[in-house]
Amino acid sequence: MNESELPLFISCPHSGEQTPLEANWLNDIDPIVKLRDIDRFVDAFYRPLARKFGIPFVYTPWTRYAVDLNRLVIDIDKNSVIGSTLTSGKFPKNGLHWVETSRKEVLMERPISKDLHEILVQSYYEPFHKSIQAHFEHYKLQGHKRVFHIDVHSMPSKGTDMHKDSGETRAEIVISDQDGKSCDPKFRDLVVESYKMAGFEVKLNWPYKGGRITETYGNPFKGRHTIQIEMNRAIYMDEETKELDKENFPLLSKKIETALANITKELESHVLLLN
Repeated sequence: MNESELPLFISCPHSGEQTPLEANWLNDIDPIVKLRDIDRFVDAFYRPLARKFGIPFVYTPWTRYAVDLNRLVIDIDKNSVIGSTLTSGKFPKNGLHWVETSRKEVLMERPISKDLHEILVQSYYEPFHKSIQAHFEHYKLQGHKRVFHIDVHSMPSKGTDMHKDSGETRAEIVISDQDGKSCDPKFRDLVVESYKMAGFEVKLNWPYKGGRITETYGNPFKGRHTIQIEMNRAIYMDEETKELDKENFPLLSKKIETALANITKELESHVLLLN
């Protein structure tokens, strides 16, 4: 890295499909069920483009069901970790360790021990988050007053029972900034307009306002500008079989490339102004 580099990086926390050895409770789960809530193929879209544009890409190969990186270490309850002080069912589907899928398919028959929880945190959660922190710190040391961070995901095409838009058909792209709290409005508007310009249908902060990553790292007052991008799974895959739409993949990749190209171009043009 050098001082002329654009202070921008991408993270992809939910595309991993591998099961950690320690998460043996997931070993006998049906393969399709194990992919139910995984952001499958999102890394296949963004990783090559990040490489093309010279944008650092933070990724994990591990399934979110074992350790969800878009959560906090404390997002556990008595159903997921023995000894947790939180009431059973507080995080049945979307805590740090998933107990069941978004369709209520059981993933964890019984809670894991506190020791195993801590091993999973140290082995899989902390390395990912240390990498995010390292990128912010690197750019700050290079003299950049503002660092821009895009967190990429995918979402079901319709809201499920666990979502506030249950049954609603979603936009192709949902962009979230914690209702204006996680990044500069100029950066948010740039990202929104870039994806619209690329030909996507875009909504802002509905049904997602962001996750723990945007909540934790997005702090415009400290020069940290984090934004979340969700892509509708129906536009690039069969949501039931989890198979990629190979005919549509190149077209969508080109559209995402157009969006990223505009984001990088505009940041390069105005980075001194933004700083």
